[in-house]
Amino acid sequence: MKIVFLTAGAAGMYCGSCMHDNAIAKALLAGGDDVLLQPVYTPIRTDDSTIASDRVFFGGVHVYLLQQMPWLRWLPRWTRSWMDRPGLIRMLTRKAVKTDPAKLGALTLSMLRGEHGRQFEEVGRLVDWLETDIQPDAIIFSNLLIGGAIPTIRRRLPNTRLVVTLQGDDIFLDHLPNDARSEAIVLCSQLSEQVDVFVTHSEFYRDKMGAILGIPHERFDVHPLSIDMAPFANLDSADSSNTQSTATPSKPDGEFRIGYLARLAPEKGLHHLVDAFLRIGAMPEHGNVTLHAAGWLGEHNVPYLHELQSRVAKAGLSDRFVVHDSPDQATKIDLLRQMDVLSVPAPYEDPKGLFLLEAMACGIPVVQPDHGAFSEVVHSTGGGILFHPEDTDALVHELISLKNDPERRARLGEIGRQSVRQRHHIEAAADHMRRTCRRT
Repeated sequence: MKIVFLTAGAAGMYCGSCMHDNAIAKALLAGGDDVLLQPVYTPIRTDDSTIASDRVFFGGVHVYLLQQMPWLRWLPRWTRSWMDRPGLIRMLTRKAVKTDPAKLGALTLSMLRGEHGRQFEEVGRLVDWLETDIQPDAIIFSNLLIGGAIPTIRRRLPNTRLVVTLQGDDIFLDHLPNDARSEAIVLCSQLSEQVDVFVTHSEFYRDKMGAILGIPHERFDVHPLSIDMAPFANLDSADSSNTQSTATPSKPDGEFRIGYLARLAPEKGLHHLVDAFLRIGAMPEHGNVTLHAAGWLGEHNVPYLHELQSRVAKAGLSDRFVVHDSPDQATKIDLLRQMDVLSVPAPYEDPKGLFLLEAMACGIPVVQPDHGAFSEVVHSTGGGILFHPEDTDALVHELISLKNDPERRARLGEIGRQSVRQRHHIEAAADHMRRTCRRT
């Protein structure tokens, strides 16, 4: 099959959706399909090698300026082409300041209107390319919010199967101003009528987005969340945890390390984990407990992190709270392998949670809120413990319980490792997507 992934870059940060799209695209390519991973808005950033095109459609700088200064469309296209250069887009969006949905209501609505929005010329450029140069059998959209061109594609490529993966659309919608959110939902619902099939990674998210957009269950395929197991292949042996780390300093003997691997942001719940750590760290019998947090830090969240570090300092635990830079793949695996447990206590209902599978692939058990996709991932793998969302007492209890029971910790870690290897590997995800892309 000839398949085009239209994947939305996330400015300068590592993007879980981009990484997942990249991994599936590589697996489809390895399986013999003709696959093109095409970024929109910004170049994608992954922690592994990417097969993404260097070209960018709907360049973030260009579409933003067309929204603010619509007269630009009267200038010849060649005089504006410099705005779509990937290097320029990376430079201007590396801090991801302008991805705040609260500031992008009008632009979001315009993009959803497609050929009737201010970026109509860019819609035509994308569809001309698809129709003339590519002629794909299937197009996969990484979310519905980039689907404003769907009606035009449907009209001009009537035999192309249109697949939309829903994975966080509600979070963006919920942060729009109220009027813009209501109108965006109407526009998304209208677009959904021309989509062949929707993909989610959990039944929870299928139900949630189906209710928001009025999409019946029969129009969904649920694909279990998956990761590429190749980088974890040398960790499958029982004694892999004893292997010397190469990308990060070794963990001192006797340390019990609580780990966090996600954006350093309120929506991922780092403050809840710090609350639990402060309580555990104040207990003399748990003087060997440390907290290591790694992930992308947006400029707007720097004060948030500083406030957490200040709280830890006041408790006299600064030497036991370590914040790592956003890691590449090798460093990430090293960090995970040195954790004793991972927890990302996000207060919102996360639609995915790739970090859970990555921890389990390293044999690390997880402690997660019992909501969103977390519940399904933990139940599917058996590699962790669930607690009531935002219940710090329960989080503290489960972390201490695992600290005090190394045999249970090892058992959960091994069960999770085996489950991910058997049922959540990227080749299975590629097979699911291949079947979804075939016309039935």
